Amino acid sequence: MEKVILPEGYKPSEQEEYMNPMQIEYFRQKLQSWKDELLSNSRDTLEHLKEENWNESDPNDRATIETDTSFELRTRDRYRKLIDKIEEALSRISDGEYGYCEETGEEIGIKRLEARPVATLCIEAQESHENYERQHMDFDDEREQAN
Repeated sequence: MEKVILPEGYKPSEQEEYMNPMQIEYFRQKLQSWKDELLSNSRDTLEHLKEENWNESDPNDRATIETDTSFELRTRDRYRKLIDKIEEALSRISDGEYGYCEETGEEIGIKRLEARPVATLCIEAQESHENYERQHMDFDDEREQAN
């Protein structure tokens, strides 16, 4: 595959051919940069946890440390899940499937990918999933209340 060099300040537009080599490279770089940033933040969290004084004698201070640590670990877990999604998106780029809905095969769209580069569904398919989940959650709630 030929290396694509993006012009400085390049942004994909709706007027271009969808998922042309420049758009693909743009999103590849965007995803890689996002992944690198998350990994860096995770390393910072690990360093902070290593440096934390776990033997705090004051119970209030110890509780604060534990609360902060719990929050950091939950954030780090979200990062891990997001990194997995980013890696899946990078894999779809390599496979030539990036930018197309997993369900319908339709274009996801530049604006949606700009907002959520890891998106795998077009708006219509995403809304359909959300409606399905909402209906089933409502049904489960009603069933729980009846018991």
